[in-house]
Amino acid sequence: MASDTLTYTDSMNFKVRELLKEVQFECSPETTATVDNVVSGIKEAIDKIPEDQVNADLAPGFVRDINADKVEFTFKKPKSLEICGSYSIHCVTKHDLNVDLFLHLPKECFYEKDYLNYRYHAKRFLYLCKIKEHLTKSPLIKAVRWSSFQNEARKPILLVYPAVKLIGNAEFVVRIIPAATSLFSATKLRLERNNIHTLKQGDALQATPRYNNSILEDLFLEDNAEFVKRTFTGWKELGEALILLKVWARQRSSIYAHDCLNGFLVSIILAFLATKPGRHHINSSMNTMQIFRITVDFIATSKTWDKGLFIQPQHEKSASNKDMQLFPVVICISFEDFNLAFRLSHNGFQELRHEAALAVNCINKCGDGGFDELFITKIDFPVRYDYCVRLNLRGNREVSSLGYCLDDEFWRSQEQKVLSLMDQGLRDRSKSVRVIWRNTSSECNFEEGLSELDNEPLLIGISVNSAEAAFKMTVIGPSPEERDKALEFRKFWGDKASLRQFRDSRIAEVAVWEHEEWQRHLIIKDIAEHVLSRHLSIPKEKVVPIVDQLDFCLLHRDVDPISFSKSLLVALEELSKRLLQLNDIPLKVSTVQALDSAARLTSVFPPMPHPLAHEKSVSIKLRKPVSTCINPVEVMIQLEGSGSWPMDEIAIEKTKTAFLLRIAESLQNNWGMMFTATEDDVDVLMSGYAFRLKISHERALGLVTGQSNNSRHQWSLSADRKLLLQHQHASKINALRGRYPIYGPIVRLAKRWVSAHLFSTVLTEEAVELLVSNLFLRPLPFEPPFSRITGFLRFLRLLSEYDWAFSPLIVDFDGDFSTEEKNKINENLMRSREEHEKDTQKLSPAMFLATKYDITSEAWTRSSPTTAELRRLVAYSTSSANLLTKLILQDGHDSYGWKCLLRTPLSNYDAVVLLHRDKLPYPQHLLFPSELEQERCVVRGHASKIFHPFFSPGDLKVNSGELKRKLMVNFDPVRCFITDIEKGFPDVVKVWYDAVGGDALGLTLGKASSQKRKHDDSTEESTDLLNTLKTIGEVGKGLVRSIHVVKARKRNN
Repeated sequence: MASDTLTYTDSMNFKVRELLKEVQFECSPETTATVDNVVSGIKEAIDKIPEDQVNADLAPGFVRDINADKVEFTFKKPKSLEICGSYSIHCVTKHDLNVDLFLHLPKECFYEKDYLNYRYHAKRFLYLCKIKEHLTKSPLIKAVRWSSFQNEARKPILLVYPAVKLIGNAEFVVRIIPAATSLFSATKLRLERNNIHTLKQGDALQATPRYNNSILEDLFLEDNAEFVKRTFTGWKELGEALILLKVWARQRSSIYAHDCLNGFLVSIILAFLATKPGRHHINSSMNTMQIFRITVDFIATSKTWDKGLFIQPQHEKSASNKDMQLFPVVICISFEDFNLAFRLSHNGFQELRHEAALAVNCINKCGDGGFDELFITKIDFPVRYDYCVRLNLRGNREVSSLGYCLDDEFWRSQEQKVLSLMDQGLRDRSKSVRVIWRNTSSECNFEEGLSELDNEPLLIGISVNSAEAAFKMTVIGPSPEERDKALEFRKFWGDKASLRQFRDSRIAEVAVWEHEEWQRHLIIKDIAEHVLSRHLSIPKEKVVPIVDQLDFCLLHRDVDPISFSKSLLVALEELSKRLLQLNDIPLKVSTVQALDSAARLTSVFPPMPHPLAHEKSVSIKLRKPVSTCINPVEVMIQLEGSGSWPMDEIAIEKTKTAFLLRIAESLQNNWGMMFTATEDDVDVLMSGYAFRLKISHERALGLVTGQSNNSRHQWSLSADRKLLLQHQHASKINALRGRYPIYGPIVRLAKRWVSAHLFSTVLTEEAVELLVSNLFLRPLPFEPPFSRITGFLRFLRLLSEYDWAFSPLIVDFDGDFSTEEKNKINENLMRSREEHEKDTQKLSPAMFLATKYDITSEAWTRSSPTTAELRRLVAYSTSSANLLTKLILQDGHDSYGWKCLLRTPLSNYDAVVLLHRDKLPYPQHLLFPSELEQERCVVRGHASKIFHPFFSPGDLKVNSGELKRKLMVNFDPVRCFITDIEKGFPDVVKVWYDAVGGDALGLTLGKASSQKRKHDDSTEESTDLLNTLKTIGEVGKGLVRSIHVVKARKRNN
């Protein structure tokens, strides 16, 4: 490895230095003195313990559950108590302030054969119980609790919480870890030996390699710690690299786990690479980040893992086939039968190598050497995997009937069983499956036994290969002629298995999962529930796949409206053909493109076919209810070139309107298509849909590119410039959705969340689509998402964690942004920030979204969100991301919790306007009816009798021609109401609303109004505010149900 050629930017080195200052704990003389005093106090308390007889009565449950015998002994003082671990080599992090205290167990408490039948483990624990009993009485100690060594329940350790604190009021924990140096002969614990005499395979004793390694670990604990200490002492960069690797691993919950990586293993890998057995891959001339890079690259790509890591200076050695069959990874220091990585599972090691490979990619491809992606971004289970499954095995006696501790612990055996079942059930659907059961915590009461250690759910993480493979409906098995394989297939799938003949006359066993196209994402849920409940003998209620919990917000009458999109796309294709065929207009149509989000399958509620929006020749069948409103799908038309167009912008727009009328008339004459026209728009009706036609003309682009007038509220784009941007945006999004079918559902969830929290005026649909696009185009440190909930969580975290103040979000659809272009975008952002600071009237996008077609972020975020609006958006997204993470990990069965993700608190506004639900244009889209019972009501209004969202039974009796004339295209009374408020009170109130289907508007006061309100008496509302709200009530007469003033106390809270 040519480490000397590795260079990193000044920015990266600066960030690494700052990170180390933030996380590395500095051992000052005062700190050392405090820790030494606490350790001395612990020693004194232990030395005072009388030499009493100890038996199983101290912990009857633990001794019973590990099935140990002959556990009595006379308590003797420990041979020594020594500080070891990360604290001893000055590599402790502030977020994990542990001081490891190795307690050298006295040989007098053990017999020669106590390595048999869990006697050592029982005596080890009883010895700690005796110590705990006396430490709790010490005035120097605040609390003593149990934990486990590397999550191994049969090896508890003591956590001692001192009454004193370190400098800066920092708390620390002393971990008392028993060491069994020279207690037994290591040769008695070789891999092939059986040391649990009840463990048999038939009549033959079964080898117990993991049990043996569990004891060998304690035998060599002090020697291994001393080796690490010798390697790290005096090597500052190596210690810093260890801290960086710890930070990197801890940010990834899938690898910083009991069956994968821990701080000690990281230090061993570093020590191996820094010594002769590791061929000195790391040397003293390297800086901290070079050591980090070489280590993750070694983990990801080195073939040394296939032979094993043997840290033996005298000679090189390769792991035997026996070793590699028992353990996927072998790491030995002195005794060849002790594997330091005996807990590391094949599943965990594959995950580790995958994450290490992604880390190398981050260093190579991301800005600043991937600093944020490596050390800042949190990669926990919910955001790492496409699908998470929670398995509640609490109290399942059938599952634990074989006993808690055999060669391996019961929990580890269950992990392997579940992994095997999921691998077999998912087959080629999944790229990887990760199973983790974190069964111990500091709240465990080990004295009572191990039966209560299954409180935490078992977590299954599934990464998907591709949407096509994951969502296929049929599992094809063997042919019936292959009897043994066919029998095995039927045994696995049970009642889901059946025989089927295919079109090519082939007959095979199959398992079929029937679903509509829009329900295909449920197939993985169905497989997980079926396989796990069948083979683990547990009810389906205890299997909680996180798949469809948010589908409710996208459904209408239990059907996803996206299922109608095929008919919309067919109608669009037919419209395009008709437009291109028109010959009776002055200029022929050259191109047709849909601009609407419904056409790219990213609309929350794409329009469904309306029975009245058909050509004259189509017979109409009306079914109740029939909506009086229809949303148009915007379509852009380009005409063939001509030099006769006017030069004035207004004249161009008038000419385009005239053309649109001629086009609509021609469509009506040729195909009987209905159309409606206003001064601004022309809409044509066909195949159940309304299409709003727009003409794009290049000449107008050169006349006006945008209007600012130094006011954020007056910024606008010219009509043709906007059409061009919409056209380019739609093309890019369509191409991206073609590559990633899951893109559409994720965007729809994101848009639903944005609207549900009343941000519709803040974040445009296109801006949301760009934010979600970034998850696919620049996924590192992840891979592109393949599920809607994982993608939605990543969207929320992007909103909440991105550095919007100083970093533009560059959405690179084609991967062709050069470094110079990226630098220019960064410079433009900083220049606009500086100009805005000097003159607040000058526009500077708070959320800078740069694309190839819009490098200045003028299209979708030029004027909104403002800095204040963005702060609010970030706060809401942070709260939602935290709640969603909790729901995935803990409360996935609680439907109320999932609904809370989309319930917005109405107490965060100065006033709230409630609307009549039966006057909304699409009341069926309303998620949750809004009520305000505690707030002061200042306006009440009656519902209008003029507008109804549905035709009345009497209306349906007239002929369809009259009904068609009553159909309202793009009519939205709520949007009209908001426009009137914004025009009437431009600097007085800010309106927040849900464009998808909400019945509440939030009002926040402008700066002048809010300052005035602060000086008012808290029990009296200002006269101006009340007058404003009453005027708003008059503006919305017939639509406004009530207006409420939110109490200042609630709002401030």
